[in-house]
Amino acid sequence: MKMIRAMFHLLAAVLLLSTLLAPTNANLEGDALYALRRAMKDPNGVLESWDPTLVDPCTWFHVTCDSDNRVTRLDLGNAKLSGSLVPELGNLERLQYLELYMNNLMGPIPEGLGGLKSLVSLDLYHNNLTGSIPPSLSKLSNLKFLRLSSNNLSGRIPRELTKLGNLKIFDVSNNDLCGTFPTSGSFSKFTEESFVNNPRLEGPELMGFVRYDVGGSCK
Repeated sequence: MKMIRAMFHLLAAVLLLSTLLAPTNANLEGDALYALRRAMKDPNGVLESWDPTLVDPCTWFHVTCDSDNRVTRLDLGNAKLSGSLVPELGNLERLQYLELYMNNLMGPIPEGLGGLKSLVSLDLYHNNLTGSIPPSLSKLSNLKFLRLSSNNLSGRIPRELTKLGNLKIFDVSNNDLCGTFPTSGSFSKFTEESFVNNPRLEGPELMGFVRYDVGGSCK
């Protein structure tokens, strides 16, 4: 009996310790969102409710969660925010909609966004984002809408993105992209309207004739 009681107490202690040491999903997701808040200037107080002392970010404005209290939507379009995106956003594993269009976001698109395995829509258009389009976005197998237009993005369009079989809308118009644009895979259905007003883009890739990564300087 003593041995059973001792084993019970040991098991209870292990469970308590694991609860204390292991951060909950809510903590991880709250930390990710609060990292975004810290990286932003918010003149209109849109993110005022994002209080890190509240464990559950599902109570914050502009955040939508599912029945498991996991973040599924972030609606911050046209919110007059300025600042940069943070790689911690990649920890929002059930996020389906990341809406940050028509703000004043600067700096690169983090590679970490490739961790958003549930993402359906990525809307970052009408900002001031710079750098290249990260190839890691090709991991977003559920992605249907990728709108990056009207930024200052440069470099080549990653060919890995042609693997996104569910992609329905792709818009990188009004940037500074260079090289050619892909025409294979999911990109076979996109017209040149998706790529207009990129002065350094040379047109569609000619499969079998000219490789997109040969010749010229493209950064």
